[in-house]
Amino acid sequence: MARKEEVYLVVDIGTGNVRVALAKISGEIIDIERENLIYHKDNQYPEALYFEPHILWQQVHRLAQKVLLHAVTYQVIAVTATSQREGIVLVDQAGKALIGLPNIDHRGREWENLIADKSAVYKLTGRYPTSLFSALKVVGIRNKRPEIWNAYNTFMSISDWVEFMFSGVLHYEHSQASETLLYDVAAKNWSPELCRIFDLKTETLPPLTDSGTVLGKVKTEVADFFNISNTAVVVVGGADTQLAVQSTQPAADDVVIVSGTTTPIIKVTNEYQLDEQERTWTGRHIDENSFMLEANAGVTGLNYQRLKEVFYPNEDYDVIEEELNALDCYQCVASLGSLLADEKTPLTRGGFLFDAPVSHQLSRGSFVWATLWDIACSIKGNYDSLCEVSEHQQDYIWACGGGVQSKTLRQFIANLLGKKIIICDSYRQSSVVGGVFICNDALGKPQPQRKIMETIYPEKSAADEKNFAEWKKTRTSFRDLLSQ
Repeated sequence: MARKEEVYLVVDIGTGNVRVALAKISGEIIDIERENLIYHKDNQYPEALYFEPHILWQQVHRLAQKVLLHAVTYQVIAVTATSQREGIVLVDQAGKALIGLPNIDHRGREWENLIADKSAVYKLTGRYPTSLFSALKVVGIRNKRPEIWNAYNTFMSISDWVEFMFSGVLHYEHSQASETLLYDVAAKNWSPELCRIFDLKTETLPPLTDSGTVLGKVKTEVADFFNISNTAVVVVGGADTQLAVQSTQPAADDVVIVSGTTTPIIKVTNEYQLDEQERTWTGRHIDENSFMLEANAGVTGLNYQRLKEVFYPNEDYDVIEEELNALDCYQCVASLGSLLADEKTPLTRGGFLFDAPVSHQLSRGSFVWATLWDIACSIKGNYDSLCEVSEHQQDYIWACGGGVQSKTLRQFIANLLGKKIIICDSYRQSSVVGGVFICNDALGKPQPQRKIMETIYPEKSAADEKNFAEWKKTRTSFRDLLSQ
């Protein structure tokens, strides 16, 4: 019988969906299946969402069974996971999951003020502390959900919990630990000082592990459940943004734009850099010594997806691009709630501005054009803030993630930033391909060669300068409305 080709099973838990992929050592994705992640509202808090971990595990199993239909000719030799940052799963003493809290859960917002010196926390954690981060989610559970807290033992990131379910080994990977507010990023360790702020015990936190190392074997009963070999190992993964960045194979001081539900603009650095104005984030990358300096444009790609569902429910993205190319008059400007690093608070309301009465030239393409321009302008604003903290001298920027499938958006970004935008052929599934890289690292396999799909060159345009000024004016108008 012919020897089966060795492959990896990669689990990717994003903000919006659950994905399971079967991938070759070369980085080629054999198959990928997805389902929406199911959230529930927790009415004990103003802004709280949760998911049921056992349902998520069922989804992972169901999707794995679909991609493993191909396993007749392949052998899974390793399993790894990646997930949304800031999302966590709380478990009891026996390791049973109690509740899952996604990155978009803000149950801890009303306890943000228990942090007396937020600047001191920023210096240790590399991020200004808000309810986005894991520690305040745990505090929210402690203060209002005693039935969960009384059983609570510890928590893990979602990807670490998935790997725990496969291996039985409790752990927390460093790039994910950077998102907890309990981790000293420069020292690369849990911080007793930070734990005291939130009245959490350092000794209850899981052992820290390095991405790209073997955690252990897949448990026999889990291997049988998933119908994979019991010789397969579990490899420590990492945060989805870090794995997406890794898929581009950047050098030190390169900038990478990860265009997904949100749009982080990342600079890979060899030193722990902080912003005097506390606008940027600095976290651990997935290798031993690198950091990621970040400004984040917030919810961006999700806006594009929602507008497609409204205006182009039955068409693919190529139809949108054709209509955008046909536009010769841009009838509206959008400001849809993205984040700018130099603004103290995000826009919580937004919309479109266009001339009244409504022009006959206004079309569905006009609204999508405005949405993509809003994303590109938000990226520029955050890139400029990033460069104020750490100068970026290269004439190119890497870009990955599903958002950059839009050629129009790619050109907008190149024009506004005045840099070449380089896209690899793996850009659509960048976090999954990053999972392949770390499995190869763990098992001593050769890394695939980077394949450039396209390089977009900036085009200087007076119209872009005019439209950028109009976008800033529109954003100011919405902010003024909110302040009234």
